[in-house]
Amino acid sequence: MAKGYWVAHVDVDDMETYKNYIAANAAPFAEYGARFLVRGGDQQVREGHARARTVVLEFESYEKAIECYESIGYQAAKDIRDPVSTGDLVIIKGYTG
Repeated sequence: MAKGYWVAHVDVDDMETYKNYIAANAAPFAEYGARFLVRGGDQQVREGHARARTVVLEFESYEKAIECYESIGYQAAKDIRDPVSTGDLVIIKGYTG
């Protein structure tokens, strides 16, 4: 079964409020088995354009990644994030070769 990934690029306008989103997303991420592979950190844009923050989460399956996003718990966390950030999020099915 292919793993699932969230790849997000985010600009944060209010980090103090965004920290509440980080606290709120912990429960749904734990429930759906999300594992952070990238959580902010240094980055170099070599081609194209990027936002200030990149986050990559790994899930045991593509289906779990979608279920987490659609969950009541994550949607409640998202409601905290939306007014204080602008971003792009893609849910991707992993390559199984």
